[in-house]
Amino acid sequence: MGWITIILLTLVAGIKSENKTCKMIGQTGFMEFSKDGDLIIGGSAHESTLNTVCRWNDRELKFARTVIFTVEEINRDAKLLPGVRLGYKLYNGCGSENLIRAAVEAVNGEPSNGCSGQIQALLGHSSSGVSEDINIILSSLSIPQVSYLSTCACLSDKRLYPTFFRTVPSDRFQIIGLVQLMKYFDWRWVGIIHSEGLYSEEGTNEFVKEAKKEGICVEYRLPYSKTSQIRLDTIVETLRESSSKVVLLFVSLSYTKSFLSKIESYNITGKQWVGSESWITQADLASDERKNILQGAIGFALPQASIPGLREFLLSLKPSDEPQSDVIKAFWEKFFDCSFSPSNTSTMCTGTEDLQTVSSDYTDVTYFRAENNVYKAVYLVAYALHALLQCRNGSNPITGKSCVTRNDVLEYIKYVNFTTQNGAKVFFDENGDSVAQYDLVNWQMKEDGSVKIVNIGQYDTSVPEGEKFKLKENTEIVWGGNSIQVPRSVCREPCPPGTRKAINKRKPVCCFDCFECPEGTISNQTNSPECFVCPPEFWPNEKKDQCFPKPTEYLSYKEIMGALLTGFGCVGIFLSLLTSIIFLTHKETPIVKANNSELSFLLLFSLKLCFLCSLTFIGRPSEWSCMLRHTAFGITFVLCISCVLGKTIVVLMAFRATLPGSNVMKWFGPAQQRLSVLTFTLIQVVICILWLTINPPFPKMNMKYYKEKIILECALGSAVGFWAVLGYIGLLAFLCFILAFLARKLPDSFNEAKLITFSMLIFCAVWITFIPAYVSSPGKFTVAVEIFAILASSFGLLACIFFPKCYIIIFRPEQNSKKHLMGKIPPRNL
Repeated sequence: MGWITIILLTLVAGIKSENKTCKMIGQTGFMEFSKDGDLIIGGSAHESTLNTVCRWNDRELKFARTVIFTVEEINRDAKLLPGVRLGYKLYNGCGSENLIRAAVEAVNGEPSNGCSGQIQALLGHSSSGVSEDINIILSSLSIPQVSYLSTCACLSDKRLYPTFFRTVPSDRFQIIGLVQLMKYFDWRWVGIIHSEGLYSEEGTNEFVKEAKKEGICVEYRLPYSKTSQIRLDTIVETLRESSSKVVLLFVSLSYTKSFLSKIESYNITGKQWVGSESWITQADLASDERKNILQGAIGFALPQASIPGLREFLLSLKPSDEPQSDVIKAFWEKFFDCSFSPSNTSTMCTGTEDLQTVSSDYTDVTYFRAENNVYKAVYLVAYALHALLQCRNGSNPITGKSCVTRNDVLEYIKYVNFTTQNGAKVFFDENGDSVAQYDLVNWQMKEDGSVKIVNIGQYDTSVPEGEKFKLKENTEIVWGGNSIQVPRSVCREPCPPGTRKAINKRKPVCCFDCFECPEGTISNQTNSPECFVCPPEFWPNEKKDQCFPKPTEYLSYKEIMGALLTGFGCVGIFLSLLTSIIFLTHKETPIVKANNSELSFLLLFSLKLCFLCSLTFIGRPSEWSCMLRHTAFGITFVLCISCVLGKTIVVLMAFRATLPGSNVMKWFGPAQQRLSVLTFTLIQVVICILWLTINPPFPKMNMKYYKEKIILECALGSAVGFWAVLGYIGLLAFLCFILAFLARKLPDSFNEAKLITFSMLIFCAVWITFIPAYVSSPGKFTVAVEIFAILASSFGLLACIFFPKCYIIIFRPEQNSKKHLMGKIPPRNL
């Protein structure tokens, strides 16, 4: 950059010179097109090649001709710059150093003491890097520079480039649009190929920053060089092995041509190419060898425009229009493969050949995209000059002279706001950037095999948020590989509901891990960062994406266990009723009378209640059923055991009464028996009343045993009350067992004491084993154990005390006699 420093020092010295006349600062002779005028617009272009031959390329010639067309159109407009003729000087610089020299020549005036011939503004350049170099000079001289194709966001920095303006949107807007495009199609895992130079490097840097904000990750970012085979091999290998399906090719047009020409032989397919505006509309890139690579490519392009008359102007070009221009002659010879000089290898050019028969960037007049920016740039300078001249009637407001200075033009360009003849609005923001509008285009193959650039959407920064990016309705999009399905490009598929997303610090943020939600938790959103615990009464479904009410479990009549226990209870009731009927029909027989029929009938009644109370344990617990089941069980069993205890005492007293002088039965007659049963039962009633009063049983949802379901059960309320009821029953049963055991050897033809002993043995055994089983059984099995204990002990009493007597009554009626009772007839073995 030393030569640029020398040039700048020379320019600054010239500016600070005490000589106030306009001086020539160097001269290069690079001017290609010019036209005299009262006010001059400058322009620069270049084409650097590898073989030292300097020439304009097709696009630059097209831009230059567009400048000429626009200047002529302005000069024909009587309202814009009236009485002032606009001229132009368009220069070509071959290579960066010559380009700077061309820029210096462009800002020179004529070698006179006036200001005639000095340019008021410089148009160009197409390259961001070149525009940056040129503006270093122009900023020192306060000459406005208006670019129509330099898009680097870095040029928006007014501290470094105070005189730079552009009619093409800054790359920052394109980058944001590209990020929004990838976000719209959910492309979260992309690759980038960029080239050397300010445009590509700054653009990809900005893309990476914006992509990170939207959660888009870059798998690789590879530089491409026209001369490095190692870099090319790295790119090819990466494209083949990478998992990302989307590749952003953010390079200039010349680099795109070079890149595609080299990878076309590697058969790189199956990728979705996303292009920058520099090349995405260049259909000529899709040669027969590249069609499989680029078909379905998508990207943002400068909006197409209609410029009346420009098509005809460009295609009507003849060498005779610019007889002194070697540039036109060189193009003509290239277009038609002819020569203006006699040659043995080429035909002679006539100069009348038809450009419409030629296919090139210059003759592509289908859409005026970049040309529209050139058109607006010329009008921009013209409107600024118009406003300046109108303000003071052609007099400079600072010097009072009629000469227009570049300082004045610079100030007026900042605030220009106009609409061109084709309806395009032009104005700048504080960074010298114009409104960004893009067309979203898609490469589609036509039936004849050619490429068609189809407009499928827009991106407009002038509209409110949420409406900037829009796809056209009912527009078919062809994707990479000629597919109609939107490609998926993610490092990891989104974590579905039922899982949580966990960032892996060793990988990019898009390459996260998905973990299934732990038991009892859910996630109901995609990529949920955490799982949420279901409320206590809810449990996740199998997918763990919803909480459903936990199923409730209780011992129901409808399930097999509940039905069996209900059946046994009903059988017990039936047998008790049948036994009562048998005893009632044979109440006058000795065996019924001898066993204290009143206590027997009361015992049978209490047994019916015991079987009935077992049914209260089955079914959905409620407040009343919980209080009823435990108190009914306690009272009925105490009534039952009281009757058995009374019968046991009667057996003991009966044989004590046979002793001479015994008066025992007087103290335990029927009245005392009734009173004892009533007293024992009332004690249990009092215990139950206290229990219900202080802390009664209540329905409870037990979520302790099972996480996935709720056990509906009756909580004891007061454990003391429950165990007091059970303990009192056990105390009476134990007392009854002791008395029956003591009376087992007393002479008794009907074995009453032995049967009572055996029944109490069964009763006690059942309830002793009940306690550990009750404590350890989960859920509804706790209730089943309690019902089983009630039924088993009730069947034990019924079977042991009454079944032998029923057998005698029905099958051994001969033993049902007073003689047998008194021991007169030897007993038979049953």
